[in-house]
Amino acid sequence: MQASDELYESYKSYSPVRRKLKMSTHIEFQEHFAGSNKLFISVWGWLLLLTGVEVFLGYIHLPVAYMLVILMGASIIKAALIVAYFMHLRFERLNLILTIVPALVICICLLLVFFPDSFRAQGLRYSPPPTATEKH
Repeated sequence: MQASDELYESYKSYSPVRRKLKMSTHIEFQEHFAGSNKLFISVWGWLLLLTGVEVFLGYIHLPVAYMLVILMGASIIKAALIVAYFMHLRFERLNLILTIVPALVICICLLLVFFPDSFRAQGLRYSPPPTATEKH
């Protein structure tokens, strides 16, 4: 009983004004580094350069396999830059991992699901009718 009476007395003497004053003295400011303009402009420059490389690849004649590998790699790099810098996840490692890993797993699963269909659909592509010289 005596402990609860002491607790009640200490609570009663703890006025809202005192509580507000005490809370306001413990305010701490945590500054979060959001990046500088120079950093964002350099990341934007890299994104622009990678986009230029992707557009340039459309005009040169490369084997399809090489072009796809280069385009997918550039797209992954661009996505990582956007997520890391423009979504400010570079400074939050856990959120960065929780964003990239599920997306990567989903992409791999979709690739494994739809890749066999590409072989099935290969025979369904349109081919023009044979010309008169090809019939003989």
